Amino acid sequence: MYIALFNAEGFLFLLRWLHILFGVVWIGHLYYFNFVQGAFFAEIDAGTKSTAIQKLVPKALWWFRWGAMFTLITGSLILTGLYHQNPNFLVTSRGVLISLGSTLATLMWFNVWFVIWPAQKMVIQSAVDVAAGKPAIAEAAARGARALVASRTNVLFSIPMLFFMASSSHLPLVINPAANLSILWGVMLVIFGLLQFNAMKGKTGPLTTVKGVIHMGLVFTIVLYALVEVLTK
Repeated sequence: MYIALFNAEGFLFLLRWLHILFGVVWIGHLYYFNFVQGAFFAEIDAGTKSTAIQKLVPKALWWFRWGAMFTLITGSLILTGLYHQNPNFLVTSRGVLISLGSTLATLMWFNVWFVIWPAQKMVIQSAVDVAAGKPAIAEAAARGARALVASRTNVLFSIPMLFFMASSSHLPLVINPAANLSILWGVMLVIFGLLQFNAMKGKTGPLTTVKGVIHMGLVFTIVLYALVEVLTK
């Protein structure tokens, strides 16, 4: 009896399903932190906020970071499978769009594990210390501010990332076979690199408010898509 899942295409489908599932967990928590938790923390008293940081935030961060990790792992396996099926995949319309989305997602994963999570561990430990009658960790406030910049940057990245991921299968992008894709990638990597540098060293700027980061994310998506259309023709 033929069973659709028991072949190479079926395995790729399972990976896609898991990729979406883990991605929903990851991005859902990203939006929760930025759109809900931050506004809530600004309205509550110090004691309630301290309790939430000690009890709620660690649980949410666990799902957040492992959602990011398994999204990256399943996505990498999918790309490997697609490349195995077609070694020229990365220069196809679908390959270019998926690769752009994957690059943004990889930067987001990096920020989760190497900027946001280390900073939030210190913030949580500082709250635990204060609750136990010990002094607050001096660096905690600065590390928390850095986590905010990285988290806002991840929201900024997430909007075009989701656009490119969805468009890879549903948007009929036409690539000129004579187009020099290295120019596209050069421009994109400069833009991504500058924004990533700001996530690690800069300030929130126009990303400070929820409205600001959503508006900037939409503008960023339009700009990136326009560059793709121009530089692939």
